[in-house]
Amino acid sequence: MTASPVPTDRLRFESFSLDRHPNGSCRAQVALVLQANDRYSGHADGLTSPAGELRCAAQACVNALQDFAGKTVTFELLGVKAVRAFDATVVIVSVAAHGDSNAGRLVGSVLTDGDPARGAALAVLNATNRLLGNRFFMR
Repeated sequence: MTASPVPTDRLRFESFSLDRHPNGSCRAQVALVLQANDRYSGHADGLTSPAGELRCAAQACVNALQDFAGKTVTFELLGVKAVRAFDATVVIVSVAAHGDSNAGRLVGSVLTDGDPARGAALAVLNATNRLLGNRFFMR
């Protein structure tokens, strides 16, 4: 019996920021890191509202993932929602992944305490971790 391949590394969440502007818009920025010198970033603009900020943050993470994946896989944010469950806020995202020969729908969630927008970005990374691990890091 042979051992299963082990991931050599993984994409990690490095930083998140959400800036709200006086005109009612917001800008989210996400940075992901693979190794010390491999940094991937994405940003997105949206509306300053609870739902708008969630979508903006999630899209910024999708854009950072796209910076990492290049044209190998493309990602599309289908939806993001915050729900109250278990005395906390759970942020759930749905992401479509389109690759060489297959497409799939991915779902990720994060239990968040005080920053649902940051949770939306983390939920995107949660949704895509297995796909990215299998496609990019397994040998």
